[in-house]
Amino acid sequence: MSFDSPDRPLPTPAGWPVPESAAQSPQPVAQPRRRTRPLIHLLLFLGTLVTTMAAGIGHYAGFAGDFNEIPDLSLALIPYGAWYSLTILAILGTHEFGHYFACRYYGIDASLPYFLPAPLPLTGTVGAVIRIRQPIPTKRMLFDVGAAGPIAGFVVAVPALFLGLRLSRVVPLPEDFVGMELGEPLLFQLAAWMVWGEAPTGHSINLHPMGLAAWLGLLITALNLFPVGQLDGGHIAYAALGRRSTAVSLGTAAAVVGLAFFSMSWVIWAALVIAMIVFLGPRHPRTADEDVPLDRNRQWVALATAAIFVLCFTPAPIEVLDLVPEP
Repeated sequence: MSFDSPDRPLPTPAGWPVPESAAQSPQPVAQPRRRTRPLIHLLLFLGTLVTTMAAGIGHYAGFAGDFNEIPDLSLALIPYGAWYSLTILAILGTHEFGHYFACRYYGIDASLPYFLPAPLPLTGTVGAVIRIRQPIPTKRMLFDVGAAGPIAGFVVAVPALFLGLRLSRVVPLPEDFVGMELGEPLLFQLAAWMVWGEAPTGHSINLHPMGLAAWLGLLITALNLFPVGQLDGGHIAYAALGRRSTAVSLGTAAAVVGLAFFSMSWVIWAALVIAMIVFLGPRHPRTADEDVPLDRNRQWVALATAAIFVLCFTPAPIEVLDLVPEP
């Protein structure tokens, strides 16, 4: 999940870079740090470890059944839950620590990651987030902090995807199969073709739990890179486009609503995006150097994050697949 930053215009107090100096090189911000409570972060992490392990056990049981009868859940399956759990925690953790260490580099007061456990059978979590406790003064700092998370998570998700696909297997679909069909982002399609080639008619990849965690990591990366509001993509869009990002944010919100009519799996996300626009406003909180363009290197990185979004996006993430013939 994206980091949570203060939603208010930025003043330019003494000691902070003014736009002219910001155009040259972003400087660290000297700010007092608030006291951290590591026990809370540890307990949330352990709780998320438990819920993702539970989800992982179910995923491994389904994988072992090869779209047929699922074996009975037992304590013997607990170690196999780690395939999913440790992979998704690595992707989420790397994403949030990308934000965290970028904040530390610039001296920005930020919390350690809060992992968010949830007893959901598909994910076992609703993600992770860090809390940034002060405004970010320049667009370059904002860009670096915003882009560091999805890029770091993507770097971990890609090898996990290839390894997870290698551990998967292609099996025939039962004639009476009822279940979920996962949308395939462009990167997933490319990786599946490189590992397995074209699947025979009537067959499908039985995705290993590590591959499922990597698929979810791609989806989370795409969600965070939507250029709207306080998402990572919204921060990147504002840093790259300045006030013109408001139109991009509104257009993105309209596109997400349109996706909800295409696939029911976007309904909740569309509601969250609309709520973000309504309660936080369509305009990103300004920085002191709003009219100062990003340097060429960061412009290239912005294009790279757009490419990552395209590679990770799928128009229909989750669909119910029902092959049972009607009577």
